[in-house]
Amino acid sequence: MLMPGPHPTSLRRAPVQRRSAERLTRILDACADLLDEVGYEELSTRAVALRAGVPIGSVYRFFGNKRAMADALGERNFERYTERVARRLEETAGEGGWRAAMDAVLDEYLDMKRTAPGFSLVDFGNQIPIGTRHAEPNHRVADRLAELLAAPLGRGPDEELRRTVLVAVEAADTLVHLAFRVSPEGDERIIEETRQLLRAYLARSLD
Repeated sequence: MLMPGPHPTSLRRAPVQRRSAERLTRILDACADLLDEVGYEELSTRAVALRAGVPIGSVYRFFGNKRAMADALGERNFERYTERVARRLEETAGEGGWRAAMDAVLDEYLDMKRTAPGFSLVDFGNQIPIGTRHAEPNHRVADRLAELLAAPLGRGPDEELRRTVLVAVEAADTLVHLAFRVSPEGDERIIEETRQLLRAYLARSLD
């Protein structure tokens, strides 16, 4: 169900052997750490190679430039996030209904925002160059969440559910970024307001 690796357009060449996959992981880990340390503008493929302990040619084997590397990191974040949400939903097994499912979706995003290296700049790939927020990643997030939420809701991921989840994702995205602009760890009052807003909006369609 979940995507097996970074989006094909992010990679020049997909890793085939285990050694290559491990090298790609080290490169993306180094990219994430350096994003937190120096930001996107100062990020370089050479610095990533040095931090990852790989030849510069290994970086260029996978990525043509640092933008492609940041995009692949966003793809990995997307995979890890949806895996975490899916695991939470399996653990609760429908307990608490859609409100508990919504809390899982928001809480896992907040946790990654606070703890995942590089996430504050890249999240799912829709903030590079810094300050831009394109529509595609949120559409992909909403589509995947609609698929994950369909079973606990006892319905299919129809167009109505996808549209409802997309609106919720767009609203939450804007408000969570506001919360983290107000406070480095995310302003708890704004986060709680976000949670209440989402519950009020989703209740119209899901109750």
